[in-house]
Amino acid sequence: MATAPAAPQHEPEVAMRWLSIGAAIASISVVGIAIGLGVPLLSVILESRGYSATMIGANTAVAGIASILAAPFATPLAIRFGVVPTMLGMIVAGGLAFVGFYFAPAFWMWFPLRAVLHFALTVLFILSEFWISTSAPPHRRGLVLGLYATVLSLGFAFGPFLFSLVGSSGFAPFGITFALVMLAALPVASAWRESPRLSGPATQVASGFARYIWMVPMATAAVLVFGAVETGGFALFPVYGSRIGYSEADAALLLTAVGLGNVVLQMPLGLLSDRMRDRRHLLVICALVGLVGVLALPSVSGNWHASAAILFLWGGVVAGLYTIGLAHLGARLSGRDLASANAAFVLCYGIGMLIGPQAIGIGMDIAGPDGFAWSIALFFSLYLALAAFRLAVRAPSA
Repeated sequence: MATAPAAPQHEPEVAMRWLSIGAAIASISVVGIAIGLGVPLLSVILESRGYSATMIGANTAVAGIASILAAPFATPLAIRFGVVPTMLGMIVAGGLAFVGFYFAPAFWMWFPLRAVLHFALTVLFILSEFWISTSAPPHRRGLVLGLYATVLSLGFAFGPFLFSLVGSSGFAPFGITFALVMLAALPVASAWRESPRLSGPATQVASGFARYIWMVPMATAAVLVFGAVETGGFALFPVYGSRIGYSEADAALLLTAVGLGNVVLQMPLGLLSDRMRDRRHLLVICALVGLVGVLALPSVSGNWHASAAILFLWGGVVAGLYTIGLAHLGARLSGRDLASANAAFVLCYGIGMLIGPQAIGIGMDIAGPDGFAWSIALFFSLYLALAAFRLAVRAPSA
């Protein structure tokens, strides 16, 4: 059974490679804006054409499946063609797939288009995160990844706002999204010479992909929990809010509080992680805050302002599972191992996206509105049990 390489005793000082960091952050953030605009756009168009929620959900679910299928191929593609050429190819493929929705006359065509779009986006996320991790010096990795998470969150938040301005009629929203995706190619191309290099047989990387999930389990489990909680929580919070008496607008504003916490707290958490000898302890703190916060939610459900305050702190700290998990991954691995582990990281996020809404929905059907909090609490509890085991059996990283 493969085990993670031991962390180095003294990480060498490495200069901050701002061109590479800026290129990766800028490109993926532009794509984030496009996703934030494009995902609601496609759902609104399908609804206006008379398709049922089940059919819309089935088409949307292709995104999660495509992301899971894409993850094992990211590193082999980067080895074969290079990181920057692969990213540029995925940008073009994603942009063309998205504009293809406008010209596709039949609904069945939206399924392969959705698959191509999210395959490309998944590879982009994996390689951009790998590029950022390799470009940041070890003692500033948390800061850089906090900046990445903050800018990406802003991009996702700006997308729906842009959608509210352009609407869903005509070619305009598709043209704007296509232009934004193509714009992401500029910073990537500008840093071509700083593209990280990967070597080794691509087929070997693909065949041994699964083992990277277990190399740094506290990181991959953290992002799985985050994917489940974020996707399931956002999908079902409007239902939860309605069942406890909040209006649609009030429930939406509470979700906004979660997003604001995400934006505000990622940089402080990243800076804090850089000062910690073992980032796993900070992952445990984030999970504990997540557990306590969600268990406190039912007791303050009648007070909107108290709920907003809890969700602001909760949303920002829980998002640290992603940011700090990624920093922990970068501290433990390097080179081809890091690229493949980044792919495994995104794969686990995709798995969380699939199981989270189902688990939380079942919990609410069984236990009523309080099942929302209890189901989410279960994910954090399982993670804390894993963390206790790992910290007990493995000495802290030097």
